[in-house]
Amino acid sequence: MAAAKGWTNARSAAGRHNPWLIVGIISMATFMEVLDTSIANVSLDHIAGGLAASQDEAAWVLTSYLVSNAIIIPISGWLSDVIGRKRYYMISVALFTLSSLMCGLSPNLGTLIFARILQGIGGGGLAPSEQSILADTFPPEQRGKAFAAYGVVVVCGPILGPTLGGWITDNISWHWIFLINVPVGILSLALVQAFLQEPKALQDERKALLKKGLNVDYIGFVLVALGLGCLDITLDRGERDDWFGSGFITTTAIVSAVSLVLLVVWELNRKDPIVNLRLLGNRNFGITTLFMFAAGMVIFGTTQLIPQFAQQVLGYTATNAGLALTTGGIATLLMMPLTGVLSGRVDTRLLLVPALALQAAAFFVMTGWNSSIAYGDISTARLISAAGLPFVFIPINAAAYVGLKPDQTNQASALLNVARNLGGSICISLAQAGLIERGQVNQSYIVEGLSPLNPNYNQGLDQLGQTIGNVSSSGNENLGALYQQVQTQASTLAYIDVFHVLMIFVLLIIPLALFLRQGKAGAGAHGG
Repeated sequence: MAAAKGWTNARSAAGRHNPWLIVGIISMATFMEVLDTSIANVSLDHIAGGLAASQDEAAWVLTSYLVSNAIIIPISGWLSDVIGRKRYYMISVALFTLSSLMCGLSPNLGTLIFARILQGIGGGGLAPSEQSILADTFPPEQRGKAFAAYGVVVVCGPILGPTLGGWITDNISWHWIFLINVPVGILSLALVQAFLQEPKALQDERKALLKKGLNVDYIGFVLVALGLGCLDITLDRGERDDWFGSGFITTTAIVSAVSLVLLVVWELNRKDPIVNLRLLGNRNFGITTLFMFAAGMVIFGTTQLIPQFAQQVLGYTATNAGLALTTGGIATLLMMPLTGVLSGRVDTRLLLVPALALQAAAFFVMTGWNSSIAYGDISTARLISAAGLPFVFIPINAAAYVGLKPDQTNQASALLNVARNLGGSICISLAQAGLIERGQVNQSYIVEGLSPLNPNYNQGLDQLGQTIGNVSSSGNENLGALYQQVQTQASTLAYIDVFHVLMIFVLLIIPLALFLRQGKAGAGAHGG
């Protein structure tokens, strides 16, 4: 297939090698990173127990990673420009691998949290560098296929994470959820060194940048660190610490809000910003960034909520709850190749609109769940969502670079990843808050009818007594069983309420797809 007019391979990372080899090589490190964003969640109880820490203290294992990851992602584009893309990518892989080893060998919680901070810094540089490499290595008409192959690990990693993490924790040890990264990281470094090239065009740009004097945007970096770091702490710790009832959460929320406002003002008025927010002024890129935010909400939100529902309401084990997502992973794998082919030939909007409609349909199916649903009901809903995810993720990545200059790919990739991660963090945080709030409201409605003056109440207690073998309608066993049912029903209704909100959100953003640039996803590539 001939390359699009105006496109050259001067920025390609493949050199004399086959570009598809590069896709496979960089996907290895990606799989490690996206897997680690979810694999530790199901092992938190075991980590707390193994390190003699409380649940609240162990939660910092998750928070520390998210915070350092959130800080480094937006500046990863600038770091690639300054350090050199290949060199920065290898530093990120090496740091992620070394810190994974530290995590697995950590003798106490403090060491583990420190190692997770380093792991987040290393992991934050991977995806933006990789997506920039793909955008520069493949011509526009092939970019959809490249992102489809790469997207398999990005989409399937969070799906497989809970399952793999649960199995390793249940059958081996929580230490190995980190140690498995080490051999993969070493192999990735060897292959990157051998096959990935630093194009002369990028080397020349870096030399020109350094020659005119490197003016580091220290204020921008501090504002990014405070804004996104405190935002992630607020979102991740807010529910545990009673939100604004906690002075700590109130402080982090205020610092985040002030820092982000100042960041926007500062970066838009700076000649060489560390985060190029002006890219969001490009209509096409701005809309695709919003869709990436939504994709993050759907991918990470459902990956968290579905296993959680299976465990809390249906009583599944961690391993079985993770397996409930497996059907969706298979559907995603099957749809990826088709998405790659179509995204190079079909108008982006014709792929995005039906794909988003599928996400809304999946949430609609979830609103019909109850506390007695079967495993197949969970798999069906996840199958509908997962089948549409490639048609959201791939066209967004392929279309995002349309109209951008070649030297903007690093910064654009960084912003896209910020949007995806923020979408996931915000969705998970708001969903957890919604589950608690709606659970309390639903429980209050249910207990209004539970009165000894209500004949149905006494009849229900008698039936429960017969079920559990207790003949006394006033027995504590009966009341305990009834209260457990009330909690289960209230929790189920709370999940349904959250699924309703997510469905409405997806439906509301669908019309924005109509404002994307006309033409095929990948046509009109960024040009100079």
